Amino acid sequence: MNFQKRKGWSVIGRGASAVIARGKVVALSAFFFVAAWSASAQSGAVSVTVDATQTPMKVIRTQELIPVKPGPLTLYYPKWIPGEHGPDGPIGNVTGLKFMANGTTIPWQRDLSDVFTFHVEVPAGATELHVNFDYLEPSGGGFATSAMSATDKLIVIEWNQNVLYPAGRPASEIMFHPKLVLPEGWKFGTPQHVEKQSGNEISFAPLSLERLVDSPVIAGQYYRAIDITPPGEPIHHEMDIVADSEAALNMSPAVQKGLTNLVAEAGKLFGSRHYHEYHFLLTLSDHVAHFGLEHNECNDSRLPERILLGPNAGLAMGELVAHEYAHSWSGKFRRPADLATPEYETPMRDDLLWDYEGFTEFAGPLLAARSGLWSAQDYRNNLANISAALGEGRPGRTWRSLLDTAVAVPGEGFARGWVNWRRGTDYYDEGDLLWLEVATIIHQQTHGEKSIDDFCHAFYGGPNNGPEIKPYTFEDIVRGLNAIAPYDWAKFLHDRLNSTSPNPPLGGIENGGWKFLFDDEAPKGETHHGNVGDVYTIGLHLGDDGAVIDSIVGGPAFKAGITSGMKVVGVNGRVYDHDLLADAIAASKQNTEPITLMVVIDGYYKTCSVDYHGGKRFPHLVRDESKPDYLDELASAHVTAH
Repeated sequence: MNFQKRKGWSVIGRGASAVIARGKVVALSAFFFVAAWSASAQSGAVSVTVDATQTPMKVIRTQELIPVKPGPLTLYYPKWIPGEHGPDGPIGNVTGLKFMANGTTIPWQRDLSDVFTFHVEVPAGATELHVNFDYLEPSGGGFATSAMSATDKLIVIEWNQNVLYPAGRPASEIMFHPKLVLPEGWKFGTPQHVEKQSGNEISFAPLSLERLVDSPVIAGQYYRAIDITPPGEPIHHEMDIVADSEAALNMSPAVQKGLTNLVAEAGKLFGSRHYHEYHFLLTLSDHVAHFGLEHNECNDSRLPERILLGPNAGLAMGELVAHEYAHSWSGKFRRPADLATPEYETPMRDDLLWDYEGFTEFAGPLLAARSGLWSAQDYRNNLANISAALGEGRPGRTWRSLLDTAVAVPGEGFARGWVNWRRGTDYYDEGDLLWLEVATIIHQQTHGEKSIDDFCHAFYGGPNNGPEIKPYTFEDIVRGLNAIAPYDWAKFLHDRLNSTSPNPPLGGIENGGWKFLFDDEAPKGETHHGNVGDVYTIGLHLGDDGAVIDSIVGGPAFKAGITSGMKVVGVNGRVYDHDLLADAIAASKQNTEPITLMVVIDGYYKTCSVDYHGGKRFPHLVRDESKPDYLDELASAHVTAH
């Protein structure tokens, strides 16, 4: 999964045959549902029909037909969603739940110990259980698949939102027959195979619950499919885009080329693919949550509406889409054993997220650079920003290890505010630096004969049997590394994972022939971590409106009394403007007076004197000419550009 800093819909008519959609009455074919249900029941599959015709109203209707036997039955709503790393299935968005059997409504009871679990008593003679409920698309807040996913013009459906499933069998063994009804005229993208389509009604081929949850659909009024399969590549790769406007679909030839190169470079890095085809599902809207969620044969990536139209389209694609694509190997095909649970009720253990997400955070930028979506300077800027954030920007490193940031995810989630002191999802960025150091050690220990690519081929490669999961443990990682380059990898990893050093782990950067430092020159190209000139001078991370997103504990602003949750409204006696603050920081080197900031807290004004006189400071990587430049070599294209 990836959160921007920074992871093809619809259904059923309430028993009868009509729903209101976009101001019209849309007739639903009784034959479409009844015939499909009958076939599903005979095959033992659960039939699920999702009606998204009321997407503009933010109401998605679900109807299931579950083959059953008389007696007690337990049903689960998916709780632990792959890629989200916590028990955050959006159960609170489920409403209108009803069960019927033999034409009669039957009572249900929620489990007293687990709100995701439901109990019913199936009456004598019943062979099918009808389940109906609405899923309410949130209009604000939420997390991952429980966050905003629908607008007037589009919707993203992750199927875990729209199913109940019977307890007692692994998700890989429970078959589903999914159907979808869309608003008239909408088009869709998905890795699922279409069995038949009639107008806005789509029936997909039966598949396991595991594959269903792993196969989302994006749909919308404005839709575009772009073939990004590299020449000579036998497996089809496609970018499916939905947006809130037709203009937003206009991807430049340069970005399309970069994405085609991304596919080729990923094949070169990993040496094999583990899918039948791959769909990059991209949602462009200012009214959905922005993040990425990985799947084996696709990714659900969401960005601002006009991102493709601006100068930083390649940077955005390289940051988010490359990460989610790399997850097809790291996290989906190879998955930590404790995250490869049999269904969505069993708790997951997140201690290997430094690999699951950390390795992917290393591979994503590497592929972005190799593909040309990022320049070499962009790649170095990213590493410099991470290094700064994990050094001066993370005093929490002195009390909390990298490993603990992974282990604690189910209880903490993606916490916001005071991140520098509490630490957040550092297993992403610090994982990047950790795996960069691994890559340089492999290069050094083998005198250039082996590389991180060789490890990827061995660990993530193998025959393409389509989507599958091959679990692994910490010991498997160590064995895999030793097979490429003998070294005390267990000690190395334990040292990095359990460190409470205040300093960032710079071994990979230094081994790669570069040095990390601060100077007063803004870095060339785009940076990825906000107004770094504020963070590494006075110690404030500010929003565009002056809101204090974070205040570095022990930094000048913190010592002056400014903390998260406040808002800066004045600079040296003038109304706050970021340019004014930047000017004050620049002038501080020759000014003996403190910078005066006026803040608002809990309805009160407060004046704070920030004693800072260091001028502008920006993180950089600079060449260490005493060493070969392996960093640029590592990030250079490995496939001949087409």
